[in-house]
Amino acid sequence: MKFGTKAIHAGVEPDPSTGAIMTPIFQTSTYVQASPGVHKGYEYARTQNPTRDALQKNLAALENGKYGLCFSSGLGAIDAVIKLLKPGDEVISTNDLYGGTYRIFTKVFEKYGIKFHFIPMENPASMADYINANTKLIWAETPTNPMMNIVDIAEIAKIAKQHGVLFAVDNTFATPFLQNPLDLGADIVMHSVTKYLGGHSDTVMGALIVNDEALAQQLAFIQNACGAVPGPQDCFLVLRGIKTLHLRMERHCQNGASIAHFLRNHPKVEKVYWPGFEDHPNHAVAKKQMRGFGGMISFVIKGYKLEDALKVMENLHYFSLAESLGGVESLCGHPATMTHASIPKAEREKVGLVDSLIRLSVGIEDVDDLKEDLKKALALV
Repeated sequence: MKFGTKAIHAGVEPDPSTGAIMTPIFQTSTYVQASPGVHKGYEYARTQNPTRDALQKNLAALENGKYGLCFSSGLGAIDAVIKLLKPGDEVISTNDLYGGTYRIFTKVFEKYGIKFHFIPMENPASMADYINANTKLIWAETPTNPMMNIVDIAEIAKIAKQHGVLFAVDNTFATPFLQNPLDLGADIVMHSVTKYLGGHSDTVMGALIVNDEALAQQLAFIQNACGAVPGPQDCFLVLRGIKTLHLRMERHCQNGASIAHFLRNHPKVEKVYWPGFEDHPNHAVAKKQMRGFGGMISFVIKGYKLEDALKVMENLHYFSLAESLGGVESLCGHPATMTHASIPKAEREKVGLVDSLIRLSVGIEDVDDLKEDLKKALALV
């Protein structure tokens, strides 16, 4: 199946009891057994749920993987990956990453004896100084949040395999429509399903997709044992959202390109971060491993003043000021005080995350309205 067909059909079958074309919401906590251990494949809803099963199969197919696992949030999925490790293990992570990921790494798992190294990954060779016998995981985002840096997945996968290290990629910004890390050699793909996969800002969920059966079994054990599973209603909503993922992503990419060029030519804007520009530091890598450049953009207002960023965001209309991203509606956010507030200011500024940086999630509205919205707000600073 091609991608658009997968989005609609993969992992989904008409309900055998009624013929319903949409996967039912199996809103149940348990399942009747004929005798202890004699059942229809389902025992308890934390462990298995038919609605969740359909979504997990669908997500695996979209990422060209064999096994999908859904969690109650993106951080629940990340939590499961780090629970594969033990005290003394080390993780190499991108230094430009979602603040919640940084927070769970440093504030939760460091105290259990896991060591994290946060480094730039634009040049994969830079990891050589950090890999040792204790390195068990490489964690990457690409494009990164919020600086839109591009990491060469295939090159890092080669390094990970040379050293016998697991390699996980947060594919939230790109989605499987634009990028498939498993095809490029990654071991684990993570999604905040809350974002583009759900696509309608109405559910919170995370997912992991893998190819290795033993790894899938380990993660399924953690999923069940620790219990961070999504409910069937949320799984239903995501299944519905995914049916238009390819159509939405095409429009996100079109609008994103238009807004990125508009901002780059605006006299009040100092810098625009978007991997589609030919002078983006790793544009060639993005062009090689992605099928489009997405709808996520960050930009810096000239003068680097926090008050200017706040004034712009407070006066935007179609770009709603809110946490999150990836919905059909456009959103704006201020990473320094919102999504990345848990990262120390000095660490933020090392990667260019200054106080006047605004992150946009460009939606699927009419792009001329979005440009006019930005034009009016920027005129106030």
